[in-house]
Amino acid sequence: MFLEQGIKPHNKFFLYLIGSIIIIVASFIGQIPLSVAVLYSSFKNKTEIPTGNDAVLKVFEPNLTLFLVMISFVFAFAGIYLVVKYLHRQTLLSVTTSRKKVDWNRILFSFVLWAVFSTLSFGVLYLNDPQNFIWNFKLVPFLILVVIGTLLIPIQTSTEEYIFRGYLMQGFANLAKNRWFPLMMTSLIFGSMHVFNPEVAKMGYIIMVYYIGTGLFLGIITLMDEGIELALGFHAANNLTGALLVTSDWTVFQTHSIFKDMSEPSAGLDVILPVVIVYPILLFIFSKKYKWTNWKEKLTGEITLKNL
Repeated sequence: MFLEQGIKPHNKFFLYLIGSIIIIVASFIGQIPLSVAVLYSSFKNKTEIPTGNDAVLKVFEPNLTLFLVMISFVFAFAGIYLVVKYLHRQTLLSVTTSRKKVDWNRILFSFVLWAVFSTLSFGVLYLNDPQNFIWNFKLVPFLILVVIGTLLIPIQTSTEEYIFRGYLMQGFANLAKNRWFPLMMTSLIFGSMHVFNPEVAKMGYIIMVYYIGTGLFLGIITLMDEGIELALGFHAANNLTGALLVTSDWTVFQTHSIFKDMSEPSAGLDVILPVVIVYPILLFIFSKKYKWTNWKEKLTGEITLKNL
């Protein structure tokens, strides 16, 4: 069982607190190249050093900014590997899946399913209100974006999944010895990590329903499927298709995407719809394909010593 793989006599909850600090430090080390590049640019151009996150992300052209930001996730992923191996004495596989090896077909299926849905959804939005979008495509910058995005965005999304649905999910299971507490805590923390995104400032805190709801959805498919493969595929598809298809001036990243959204952001059905309709449909599809059963026990059941 996936959660039980992290519950060992030596694996106390305080180790997860130490491990989280190490991973955060590794992420900060990975931010050094961006900080150095920004300082050098300010010194060279004799401009004021940017202090706000938005200002920092606008110092360089989008592809270079994306590359520099994504580097921090490479360091964070290395931090996860070292913490899992040396602090918890586990394998990376044990925080990935309960299966004997990673099921790449699950990752691919989830990726393709959400990539197709995201593309079709954008197509509907574009056909409904084409005046809200402008053609932003430039061949060379877009091709560079494809290379950077394909190589680094899956590392970014995988790092987040390993932290929340793998490492912390097992950590909170160590603490609570049940399944509902890890599910709720990782969903709330995952959603809270997005509270400083510019989308929140533009749309208001109602968009947190989407972020926390997405965390809950990813947690559910992890617990029901006994591994993070489906979450890995979904998250990678979500971020990569978003980066390639459409950008705007009010999102975290501005990319050389195919389209640019010129509409004024507002939180409406587009925030609530995925959580209450789309995600349940995906859960239905996954449950039928992978024959999930015993939902109540897998999502809310107790973890007892006899299960270990």
